[in-house]
Amino acid sequence: MTKRRSKRHTPEQIIRKLRDAEAMQNAGKTIGEICQQMGISEQTFHRWRTQYGGMKAEEAKRLKELEQENSRLKKLLAEAELDKAMLKDIAEGNF
Repeated sequence: MTKRRSKRHTPEQIIRKLRDAEAMQNAGKTIGEICQQMGISEQTFHRWRTQYGGMKAEEAKRLKELEQENSRLKKLLAEAELDKAMLKDIAEGNF
């Protein structure tokens, strides 16, 4: 039994694979055959199509950058709220 390694695809790679899949689908191949040839599951294919369908590579790259920035900002906000709560407890004398 071989162990599958999980791969991370860049947004550009995903867009390229979706375009290739569309061409294969127009040539008469089924979604199952396309996914098998690309080495991904059907669930992954449908998730990619929902998330990246109709996007250009530059748009997908910008989306990924914005998601990373959003994640970083959420983390900073959580840390700031924790610091604020700690300072409030200290000011009230509950330490």
